[in-house]
Amino acid sequence: MKNITSLLPIQYPIIQAGMVWVSGGKLAAASANAGILGVIGAGSMKPDLLKLHIEKAKLLTTHHERLAVNVPLLYEKSKEQLETALSLGIKIFITSAGSPKTYTTWLKSYGSTVIHVVSTPEFAKKSEQAGCDAIIAEGFEAGGHNGRDEITTFALIPQVVDAVKIPVIAAGGIADGRGIAAAMCLGAHGVQMGTRFVATEESSAHINFKNAILQSRPDSTMLMMKKSVPVRLLKNKFFEDVKSLEERGASKEDLEKLLGHGRAKSGMLDGDMIEGEIEIGQVASLIHDIPTVQKLVQKLIQEQRDSLPEKSFF
Repeated sequence: MKNITSLLPIQYPIIQAGMVWVSGGKLAAASANAGILGVIGAGSMKPDLLKLHIEKAKLLTTHHERLAVNVPLLYEKSKEQLETALSLGIKIFITSAGSPKTYTTWLKSYGSTVIHVVSTPEFAKKSEQAGCDAIIAEGFEAGGHNGRDEITTFALIPQVVDAVKIPVIAAGGIADGRGIAAAMCLGAHGVQMGTRFVATEESSAHINFKNAILQSRPDSTMLMMKKSVPVRLLKNKFFEDVKSLEERGASKEDLEKLLGHGRAKSGMLDGDMIEGEIEIGQVASLIHDIPTVQKLVQKLIQEQRDSLPEKSFF
């Protein structure tokens, strides 16, 4: 069984997701030190702030080759973010929320590895045609912004694997070694994990956010705002306000007005668990501790081996 360690300079086929307000330089460096791909989430960063986080990460790890940047292409300054990362020696890019044709050829002209996030087999094919080196196939269970087709991860992965020849990385609904083993049995070459890494010592998430994950239940999240940009949210007052508006048939404009500016920052970074927008995946209720990244990665490896001892992927 091939895995992404043949494509990426990592020990274990795990990618720490680049999440807004959570995945800063400290988390990315800790992930790189633990032998996995450490990803800085540029979605919440202007180019100058991204520069600071890349520089911070490079100070905290000697494994610069294991650092990557996630850039959602829907943002106005995405090209500047990519240029900033390139200028600081980043060679691995994860792009999302836009066409893979936009920057893939340009990034690869600099010798970069490009991975694009998709939610359907059709988008996976387009990413392969655009020249991407690998695909992250992210299912409906994932936290944050999701695809409109609502295809679950374990239905999505085998369909994407069958549709393309380049490596497929599974994402959405994976929080432990059992999930890793299951995803790779379905043909994935590796996994990306977001929610599980929010609840680590090195993540930038506010302690209120981390504790809310520990207290969550299986029904604590729901996909909302389907009329604008679908997003999976932890249930709180803001969630209830969104739900109430949607039940009354609110327009896209009404929902965007409620969302306003800074909701995600106030919740995930500043710790407002009442009015803040809290993006998290369905697997939150499987998480019961806040370890260091190093301890988490070692635990994931052991869990995978224990769950499928006759066929370890590590």
